[in-house]
Amino acid sequence: MIFNFLRYLSPIWYFNLKPALDFGFFPTEEQLKRDGFLLNLDEKYLSKESKIRDLAWNAFKSGYINNAYEPGIDVWKKVNLPVQDEYLFLRKNYHSAWVLYVLLIRLFTFHNPFVELKAYFKNREVKRVDFLKLALNYELYESFESDLIKKEPLVSVIIPTLNRYVYLKDVFKDLENQTYKNFEVIVVDQTEPFQEDFYQGWNFKLVYWHQKEKALWKARNSAIQKANGDYVLLYDDDSLVDPNWIEEHLKCLDFFKADLSSGVSLSVVGAEIPLNYQYFRWSDQLDTGNVLLKKEIFYKIGFFDLQFEKQRMGDGEYGLRCYLNGYKNISNHKAKRIHLKVSEGGLRQMGSWDGWRPKKIFGPRPVPSVLYLSRKYFGASNTIYYIMNSIFPSLIPYKFKGNKKLKFVSFLFIPFLLPLVIFQVINSWKQSSKMLICN
Repeated sequence: MIFNFLRYLSPIWYFNLKPALDFGFFPTEEQLKRDGFLLNLDEKYLSKESKIRDLAWNAFKSGYINNAYEPGIDVWKKVNLPVQDEYLFLRKNYHSAWVLYVLLIRLFTFHNPFVELKAYFKNREVKRVDFLKLALNYELYESFESDLIKKEPLVSVIIPTLNRYVYLKDVFKDLENQTYKNFEVIVVDQTEPFQEDFYQGWNFKLVYWHQKEKALWKARNSAIQKANGDYVLLYDDDSLVDPNWIEEHLKCLDFFKADLSSGVSLSVVGAEIPLNYQYFRWSDQLDTGNVLLKKEIFYKIGFFDLQFEKQRMGDGEYGLRCYLNGYKNISNHKAKRIHLKVSEGGLRQMGSWDGWRPKKIFGPRPVPSVLYLSRKYFGASNTIYYIMNSIFPSLIPYKFKGNKKLKFVSFLFIPFLLPLVIFQVINSWKQSSKMLICN
């Protein structure tokens, strides 16, 4: 990973693993100069290697996307950096509470306390970088005339649904208003009772069927296999989009010569909207409620893993699989959707809105599929760090997960809830072990 201390705070981040094809995610100093990316080395770092890596990180976080298909810095090679540089990097990129958290981990894992404390206090006045101010503006994008759009490829919009006809009606209205017209809509309806009359009279090509089994990933897989388009656009049944939604997805693929366009989802409940949802960048996630990708990808690396059925992170696993197999995935702020996250209906009614919040008090925390993904790709030790980072903030209800005050309060209850939390985690770990055996 680009800085070693990232493993404490981002232990299951896509880019900690080396992909089959390096698109220059973390560019060299020479590449940046050639492309006119004006950033200076941070001279507060002790080592030259740290300075170069920090520069590459700043470019990555600011939305630098290399279209030349040339590799950048090999950040996946293990390099020992000065401890002081590691703490400096954290202070530039994380809240001070997380820097303190890393210090405590280092002290409790028997690292030299004198070295750690000296490095921790050395750069305590350093301010966090505002990457929104550094974000690249791809000025040529607005005037870009896409040859891909001119060719009018067929796009297959895939929507699994359950008990949401009221919201699906608005979804269909948005699709009728799309500026790009060559698309089909495939709906896998699991509603009881099934209302076939709902699907009559819409002004676009519509394919639908009733699936008796309530299964999200099975529905998506079967729809992809039935799709006639060369491009698949995965969508949810409780979302709203602009008229140029499909067009912006196709334009992004063409402009960046990408394989996937991951549109951003602006949720009306839950966590705060990330600031990096305002500009193009390398995507570190795949949201199956808003992503366009080449259909051929499914036939090269496989379909969605059915072990995630009625659980969480099936989309995250597939995005990671795409990344590892060398597919180019761009976070596309132009193709946004409003995700209503309505409480009634939806395939999520069989599981949870959040992988870390069980429905039952003695249920597994997190949902076993979360640990299944983490252990499968990142190993046990990184999974433990992942649990440590995520478990206690999950004690507050999902709809308040963006409330910083409640997050702080949740830590006050740690002594009282620790036995229950340990029981829940052990339960989840055991169930994820069974999933790994079945894999």
